[in-house]
Parts: sequence; structure tokens; C-alpha cells
Amino acid sequence: MSALTKGLTLILVLLATAPSPARAWNRGRARVFATLPAGASGPEGLEVDGHGMVYVTTFGFTATGAASGEGQLFVFDRRGNLIRQVSISGSSAHLLGLRFHPETGALLVNDFGNAQVLKVDPVTGSSSVFMTLPSPLPHGTPPGAGLNDITFDAVGNVYVSDSFQGIVWKTGKDGGVASVWVDSPLLRTTGVPPFGANGLRFNREESAMFVANTGDDTVIEIPVTSSGSGPVAGTPSVFTNSVNGADGLVVDQDDNLWVAANQADEIVVIDPTGKAISKLGDFGGLDDGAPIQLLFPASLRFLGDELIVTNLALDLRLFNASFVTVDSEYCAQVSRYTVVKMPARIRGFGRKDADERPSQRDP
Repeated sequence: MSALTKGLTLILVLLATAPSPARAWNRGRARVFATLPAGASGPEGLEVDGHGMVYVTTFGFTATGAASGEGQLFVFDRRGNLIRQVSISGSSAHLLGLRFHPETGALLVNDFGNAQVLKVDPVTGSSSVFMTLPSPLPHGTPPGAGLNDITFDAVGNVYVSDSFQGIVWKTGKDGGVASVWVDSPLLRTTGVPPFGANGLRFNREESAMFVANTGDDTVIEIPVTSSGSGPVAGTPSVFTNSVNGADGLVVDQDDNLWVAANQADEIVVIDPTGKAISKLGDFGGLDDGAPIQLLFPASLRFLGDELIVTNLALDLRLFNASFVTVDSEYCAQVSRYTVVKMPARIRGFGRKDADERPSQRDP
């Protein structure tokens, strides 16, 4: 066999055995879980209770601009049927993260527009102030405060990310005036979208907290030591880079991070070393004013064997004409907002459906 023939044979063998680029990420497909009623603004916050009921708060922005009035809470059953729509008394129109407190059962909602956390009755919509911020703010006004997501430690303390101050605030289980738990430049941003600290969760051993920085496309790791009154924060560092618009974040029982990449219209699953092991979903265009699959995904939760995701579909040019993104024109055409679902499975390189490993759930 000639040297040329041997060389061509080797090339053909390598091509035949190389992974197919089309199967690099077996992304699956997001399907509509629920469509918000006509006139609703973009859904951002998301929570699932122990009975499988799904709670969604809206950010108060549509393609035409800001909404007015009180913030809205939508409650769906596990099949996506709308059970009720509730106006949250005393709130602004602009709501973000919400969580049920694991000990008290209280539903806590971030009132972004009023820079406070509310305790809300999810049936009547009545509310009371749960957490306020100290005055003056550490980094002044502007930038003001941008309360975003909520999480808890094992003894019931409450932690709230602040996208503008670059702070994780802390309070006890009964609320009150928050104190600074972490204040770091790594939790602030000058990027686009103009939100720093966003989704946040502890790992299973509570040896670290992970915080998404949306504008910097990073996930920040805050090392933790334990004390009788709850975790003590160490010095933050960058855990991983290049999650395009890292937004909502949850942690599964294998300590993988599931992160909504709002500028890439995908969910990125990251293992405990900082490596991407799966990417789920994609943008599929618009159908009569509603997103197909993912468009600016914001928050995510596990519901049984499925992952539920809010499609915020936010045109950032509403805040600043220079905030032009690759999805701006699509977001500007959205007239009906959706929450979607997809199988909550690790879909890595070359996996086939039969080989997918269901992930353990975030409780």
C-alpha cells in the first residue's frame, strides 16, 4: 500500500470514528407548560411547592414597556392549568424571585420595584413586609438596590441577591432589616444585561454558595465555614466563566449547577469542577406572538422528572437603547408569555435518549 493510500485510509477512519457535531449536545426540546393570560407581562420568578403547584411572578415589562399597578402572582397546577391570578397588595408591578421558607412555610417574594421582600398569602394576595434594607445603602443611590433571588441555609436564615449593589443580604427566618453577608466587586457588573448577582444556592454540604453574575457571564463561588448561627462567608472567586447571561440557578443532589443562560436561550448544566456537562433547549422562533422553546429564560425549578423554566422574553432596549442583543427584535414581537417544560435529564455528548441519566432533584 502506498504512503498516499495509507494516509487517505487513516483520514477516513478518523472521520468515521469522530463524534458527530450534530450530537455534541443532545438538547431535547422545550414544550409549553403554561401560557400566561392575555395582557400579562413577562414571567420571571418561579417556585414549586411540595404538592407540585407552580407559582410564577411577573417582572412587569411587556414588549411595549413597563406595566403599572400591583405585582401579579399566577398559580398553576402540575399540568399547567391556571388555578388563580393574584394581585399582591402593597407591591410594585416589578417582582422577581420567590421561595417558600422551608421551616415557616411563608411565601417570600422579592419586590424589585420597592427594594423589599414581602411575605405573601398566595391565595388572597395580602402581604406584609418581611425584609428591608439598611439606609444608606453601601454603594449609594444610584445604583440603588436590585433584589433578585432568595435562598436559605440549614438553620433557616434567608439570603437575597442584590444585582445592583453586588451584595448577598442576610436575615433570620423572621425577617427584619438585612445585614451584609457578602459584598464583592465580583457580584457587580458593567456588562449587558446590567444585572450582577442573580440566582444563588448553597451546595449540599453547605461548604459553598454559588451566585450567577448575569452581566459578567460568570458563576461566583463563595466558600463557607460553619458556625452555630449559620454559614460564615469567605472570599468570593470566579467558579466558571462564559455562561451567556447567567440568570436563575439551582443545584441538584449531585451538586451539579443548572443555570439559565438568558442571552443564549439555553440551560447549562455545570459539574462541581466548573465543566459544562449538558446544554438543554434552544430558541425556535415565534408562534403567533409566543416564544417557541426558550427566549430569555430566567428562572428554573424541578417538577418531578421535568424542568420548568420561565421565558422572560425581555427586550433590554426598554432600559437603554444601546442594550441591543441578538434576541432584541424577537423579544419586541412577543405578545403572549410562556412557561415551558423539558425532561430534567443530563444530556451530554453523544447520549441517546435511552442512555440519559435522570438527575436528582433540588428539594
